[in-house]
Amino acid sequence: MSRVDRNQPLGTPTWIDLAVTDLDDAKAFYGTVFGWEFTTTTGGTDCLLHGLPVAGLRQAVDQADTGHGWTVHLATDDCDDTAKRITTTGGTLLQAPHEVGDLRRAALALDPTGARFGLWQGREHPGCRLVNEPDTLVRNDLVTADANSARAFYSAAFDFTLDGNEDLPGMDFTFLRRPDGHEIGGILGLTDAAFSTWGTTFEVADTDATLTRVTAAGGTYTTPEDTLYGRSATITDPFGTEFSVIARP
Repeated sequence: MSRVDRNQPLGTPTWIDLAVTDLDDAKAFYGTVFGWEFTTTTGGTDCLLHGLPVAGLRQAVDQADTGHGWTVHLATDDCDDTAKRITTTGGTLLQAPHEVGDLRRAALALDPTGARFGLWQGREHPGCRLVNEPDTLVRNDLVTADANSARAFYSAAFDFTLDGNEDLPGMDFTFLRRPDGHEIGGILGLTDAAFSTWGTTFEVADTDATLTRVTAAGGTYTTPEDTLYGRSATITDPFGTEFSVIARP
């Protein structure tokens, strides 16, 4: 388990949120699957585990606000400076840096491959307060058909270093690491990827038990797979959002 009490180093996935058309239905699904409880905050609804925020839901403002899946927000100590770096290295700002109450300073961007992500300068709200334990965020990976552009952008905008994964021979996978060497995620190059997106993976205690709850709550899933890193599956919630779960050894 990792408990987070402060703003994280530059580029660390620090928050995830999802825009939904029916907030009550989304609460019912994710509450059943992960055991989350919910509280209303400035800008949306925090999903709580053991009383601490682990993710966010918000009511979509219009139809164009939906369909983007879980959005990952990357930490920064200076939202304005990082936003400038994003635009000078080939990215696009969808929302300029702005205040969200006393909780954070935030922005929303697209990388050069079209993948959407946010910036999060935590103040009273540092982001996910629990990670890397069952029913919390464990990983984010970018899937794109243009891995070269993605690697160039993220290393320039966030000072990430890049290295390959010898555990996945034949796959175009690159680890993203902060300057201190900490791995924050990866880039998976798939030539047939229809669009670029940051995927979200939640840790669970028991993949098969979680999938039973997914079915009961109205979701669907792929056949579970045992991998080097654990037993995983891809889930689609009742509203069409995909995410992954994994029970690590």
